[in-house]
Amino acid sequence: MASTAGSSGPNNTFRLVVVGSGGVGKSALTLQWVQQYFVSDYDPTIEDSYTKQCFLDDSVCRIEVLDTAGQDEFSTMREQYLRTGDGFLLVFSITNRESLDYVRKLHRHIDRLRDRDDFPMILVGNKCDLEDERQISPEELQRVAAELHVPQLECSAKYRKNVDKAFHDLALLVKKFKAADRATTGAHDEIPDGKKKRKNCRIQ
Repeated sequence: MASTAGSSGPNNTFRLVVVGSGGVGKSALTLQWVQQYFVSDYDPTIEDSYTKQCFLDDSVCRIEVLDTAGQDEFSTMREQYLRTGDGFLLVFSITNRESLDYVRKLHRHIDRLRDRDDFPMILVGNKCDLEDERQISPEELQRVAAELHVPQLECSAKYRKNVDKAFHDLALLVKKFKAADRATTGAHDEIPDGKKKRKNCRIQ
């Protein structure tokens, strides 16, 4: 995904939120994608946002990325960004089993808040360069992703492995999700008191 100086309209502006427990490398992933450098030490209390313009399916998109604070559960902004984000990177560390449990809880919480079971999310196992410290196998990651019905991939912020792919794939999911919603707004309006569910917005 290359940066460009083009303009983008409101339908091509996507707000991606990077969530997960502290120390899993959320900021490292975000800064590696936005600014293309690796940061090993980062203030876990900082919550910051970045904007990047790039091509997605041959059109210019404006990507807003919210890098959430390490202690998400104590952030007063937590419910707001979970309610207003267009898509979520659920980041855990393959070296920390508790961090995987945490993002599974986040996934359930987002489903409840957004009242949908197909909201754009990708499960990201970061720190795959630390193979000797691995606690989550690739096979387990695949099983968990299948249970949650979300795409998955392993990343290394340090070596930039799959970093571009993670953000690109999530932005693509959001784009398809928004397009499907716009196409079916009328049909949704005719469905009283029911969840708006679509099953065709996944990356193949």
